[in-house]
Amino acid sequence: MNKKVYFAGSIRGGQEDTAFYHEIISMIDQTDHVLTEQVGDIHHNALEHGRSKDQAIYDKDTAWLRECDLVIAECTHPSLGVGYEMAYAEKNQKPVYIFYRHSEVQLSAMLTGDPYFHIQSYETKEELWHMISEILK
Repeated sequence: MNKKVYFAGSIRGGQEDTAFYHEIISMIDQTDHVLTEQVGDIHHNALEHGRSKDQAIYDKDTAWLRECDLVIAECTHPSLGVGYEMAYAEKNQKPVYIFYRHSEVQLSAMLTGDPYFHIQSYETKEELWHMISEILK
């Protein structure tokens, strides 16, 4: 309990699951602390960018990755940023848990071939809640 969780999900790569990310973050926040709550913010402007803004995002996110206890990534929607975050977490020896809906996507071999990552597929929210609850015990 009281783990610092870095939640990763597609933002610029597609926001189809933003409301779902919000639900996941809310569930995790019941027992632990999510550092990246903006991932589930439906009002977050994913298209707002610029070199200085991007640098600030990079600095903040990499600081959170160094600070966190673990990473939970929802990878149903491919995202270059999420891939980078997971590699950064691995480099910093942070546990990385990857979840995805297997009926919607086939994960990259760069993820499934890396034994460092803990990868689980799911189809229902209930399945996902159970898997995340087990990790956060």
